[in-house]
Amino acid sequence: MNFAAKIRARRAEARTRRAVSKAIDAAATPAMRHELMMLAQSQMQGLR
Repeated sequence: MNFAAKIRARRAEARTRRAVSKAIDAAATPAMRHELMMLAQSQMQGLR
């Protein structure tokens, strides 16, 4: 993977993290918040 591709991948990962954080903050119920946290944790493990 070249340098530019690494930067693009890192930025995409950061955008995803920010979007997930916003979704968790805006969750209507604690159950929805918990569900989003579980999904985020399972997805983030696959990214690294």
